[in-house]
Amino acid sequence: MRLSKLIGPDLKEVLRDDPEQARALLQEIHAEDLADLIGELEPDEAAKLLEFLPADEAAPIFERLEEHEQEELVEIMKAESIAHIASEMAPDDRADLFSALPEAMGDRLLETLEKVDPEAAQEVREIKKWPETSAGHLMTTAFVQVPPDGTVQEAIEAVRTFSEEHNSAVYNVYVVGNGERLLGMASMRDLLLAKADAPLAKVTHDDILSVTPDLDQEEVARRMAKYDLNVMPVIEKEGALLGVITIDDIVDVLTQEQTEDVQKLGAIEPLDVPYFQTSFASFIRKRGGWLLALFLGEFFTQTALRHYDPVFEAIHGAAYYVPLLISAGGNSGSQSSTLIIRGLAVGEIKHTDFMRILVRESMMGVVLGLGLGAVGFVRVLMYPEQGVGFALTVSASLVGIVMTGCTVGSLLPILLKRIGLDPATSSTPFIASLVDVLGIVIFVQAAKIIMAATIAKSALGHP
Repeated sequence: MRLSKLIGPDLKEVLRDDPEQARALLQEIHAEDLADLIGELEPDEAAKLLEFLPADEAAPIFERLEEHEQEELVEIMKAESIAHIASEMAPDDRADLFSALPEAMGDRLLETLEKVDPEAAQEVREIKKWPETSAGHLMTTAFVQVPPDGTVQEAIEAVRTFSEEHNSAVYNVYVVGNGERLLGMASMRDLLLAKADAPLAKVTHDDILSVTPDLDQEEVARRMAKYDLNVMPVIEKEGALLGVITIDDIVDVLTQEQTEDVQKLGAIEPLDVPYFQTSFASFIRKRGGWLLALFLGEFFTQTALRHYDPVFEAIHGAAYYVPLLISAGGNSGSQSSTLIIRGLAVGEIKHTDFMRILVRESMMGVVLGLGLGAVGFVRVLMYPEQGVGFALTVSASLVGIVMTGCTVGSLLPILLKRIGLDPATSSTPFIASLVDVLGIVIFVQAAKIIMAATIAKSALGHP
């Protein structure tokens, strides 16, 4: 059970009777648990609690709240209180707050923050100028930098000074000079193992992995995961150090991106807030549009069935097998699209692998189709009124449909990636709808070839 559920009611009572005791109680709880607790309170109670706490104690709690919770509190709390809390937040979390707020509300708060902490307001402007999904917006401008001509002891003192002013972990010390250019980096491990009077140059490295501020956050996450990094510096093209991206922000990025991809795979427009905070109207809007598009897409399936009515009338019982056949295509397409979309997301697959994937998926489609075709052949012959010709038609159709499902499901995400769209947009329901139409066409064409005689007799009016 979540801690907030256990102590939430007691905290409300203590907050009413003795706010000072409530503050003492909160000091014993981790900020992440406190954010959960704040989320369980009524907005006015949460606002009262945050305004009572000192800004440096309220900031770690406030920056862990969901965006919609932050917006709700900004609306009801005093602007000065929020500004003081924002000034104590990490620069990247502070910039995220202003990005999440409506423009007018954010502008008013930024004006107040300018009076409270001009430096913090400037940091917000510096980070906000980059796209929300870029490295520049993800970075924090709070990091330890030292000149190149210092000693190890001086670097360690710089870390101590930084830690007194910022509530954030220090992984590396960055050597900066020549007009804010990044010249080198020293890890905390190397600094602690080196002699205090040793020149800083002896423990610094100049082969530094870095990113530019306009790089997409997903690519940043892939690079940090690939090289097993806890922190990644962000530099301009001229080499100036702008900030650093820490691993905790990358975890948030991966969670956010994976959540969006899963929702898109289910043909749902990504939610802006958690499930229970999403309004009924928002759900209708985000789900209804996709459902309508898929429903309209199924009109083509109905049109194909009507167009091939003579064929289905000529072959007794053929219509019974249509759901069986097209579902096999949809399922195989969904499997392939899921594998390719995930491969693209983690960097295992590039859009230049088009031909390799086409050959590979086509071969898999043939093998899988032959396996299902064999089962389908036996299943058809279990009915006395069906002959070998129709069983062969079903088997051949399964081979063609499954191969089509595999190729369409695998290549569509790559095509979308190549033209700059999110591959997850080719959701499995969309691919299933597309393969449904193709499956009917394949089934009918196979029947026209294998059971040409039967169809011809029916056309002439013979039983």
